Order: sequence, then C-alpha cells, then structure tokens
Amino acid sequence: MSEIKLNILVQSFSYKKGIPHDPSGNGGGFVFDCRGVLNPGRFEEYKKLTGRDQPVIEFLESKTKIHEFLDAAKAIVSISIDDYLARGFENLMISFGCTGGQHRSVYSTDAMAKFIKEKYNLDATVHHIIQEEKNWIN
Repeated sequence: MSEIKLNILVQSFSYKKGIPHDPSGNGGGFVFDCRGVLNPGRFEEYKKLTGRDQPVIEFLESKTKIHEFLDAAKAIVSISIDDYLARGFENLMISFGCTGGQHRSVYSTDAMAKFIKEKYNLDATVHHIIQEEKNWIN
C-alpha cells in the first residue's frame, strides 16, 4: 500500500476579487484575513513593492503585528496538517487575503509555505493570484 501524499496549496489573494476557488473540490480550507495587519501599501514608498521586497518585509516585521498573526495561523494550520497526515487526507488549501493581494498576503503566504517545509518537510504549492495575473516575477 502506498503512502498518500498531502497536497498543500498556499496562496495570496485580494478580497476585492473574492475568495479563491478550491481546485480540489473539497470546498475551501483556511482563509486568513490579513487586513487587520497594518498595510504597507498605505505608504508611498511601498506602493509599487510587494511582500517579497526587503523594504516591505522590514516594515511588516518591525512595524506591524505580522509575527503574532502568523504564529496564530501556523498553530491552527498545524492542528489540521497533523490530523490530515494521520488520517490520509490528500488536500489542504490555505489562503491569505488582503486588500490588494500585494503586500501582507504575499508575505504571509511565503512565510506559511516556509513554515510547512521546515516543520513537516512537505512542499507546498504557492500561488500569488493577483501578482501572477500581472505576470509578476520577484
């Protein structure tokens, strides 16, 4: 009998465009709302940058509660990953939304994928929905 692989999709999106569809057919997964974290996009020097640019990363890590937000999200997601692995589930979707899908949600998506790799040695598929629509490379 072969071991079932847990496919994890972690993605960023803009609430202006709606919550993403679950391609697995399971109807959802986690949706975390990053809009409670101070938005770097409100400051001119960060408007054209994304959550992968160092100035935005420094802003989020030093001037917001992004660490507390992500620690809570990681704790919740860990419960499900542990359970899904034990029960042989095949799919988990984790989405991070913010106003424009550019700063907070991009940072959070990358941080969650890194956490999953480090804690579980699992690769997550990462999509930055809004940035990919713009043919973004960063």
